[in-house]
Amino acid sequence: MLSFFSKYKFFGMVLLGLSAVIIYLFYNALQPKKMLPVFQPSMVDQSLVDSTLHYKKKYHSIVDFELINQNGEKITQDDYKDKIYVADFFFTTCPTICPIMTKNMAQIQNSILEDKDVLLLSHSVTPVIDSVPQLKKYALEKGVVDSKWNLVTGDKKQIYELARKSYLAVKNDGDGGPYDMIHTENFILVDKERRIRGFYDGTNKEEIEKLLSDLEILKSSYAE
Repeated sequence: MLSFFSKYKFFGMVLLGLSAVIIYLFYNALQPKKMLPVFQPSMVDQSLVDSTLHYKKKYHSIVDFELINQNGEKITQDDYKDKIYVADFFFTTCPTICPIMTKNMAQIQNSILEDKDVLLLSHSVTPVIDSVPQLKKYALEKGVVDSKWNLVTGDKKQIYELARKSYLAVKNDGDGGPYDMIHTENFILVDKERRIRGFYDGTNKEEIEKLLSDLEILKSSYAE
């Protein structure tokens, strides 16, 4: 009897191993596929949303735009066509949260350097102060890779409307002063259809890791 079991021991171990693999594959196949929400204005804190959009529950997307980057180049929605991107709002002279946000955005940049489907977009909330030379100086200091990350300036009204009506990322409408827009620390994940798929605290390392994880989930939804 012992010799019988000894003879088939290896076969039994192989069969057990194969059974474990098959069970694991079946388990994974039965798990619901992870999907990111599509954020609508009605789902977001109303203090961050223009009052005209408070009750909008579907079809929200980023509107067309035309801004100028750190190299003096015109940047429009066409530069982000069929791309996933991460957007935020900042200003180069900000002494508080912006340096942390920029450092963390640089970390994201390093993670996507070889990924042709993902870009970054940072909007200045003080466009008069953040001229093209000022943005270029800042970009060089912070290690911005031009092919992956645009720092943009331009018409103040357009930037404010983008922040309030498209990205849902600022706390008031502005009072006309040079530093009047109270921007949040949010990084906004935008899909290829220009829909918002996530908000993340750009000053929080754990939130950055979550963003990178959600980015992989979003990319996988286009691989089917």
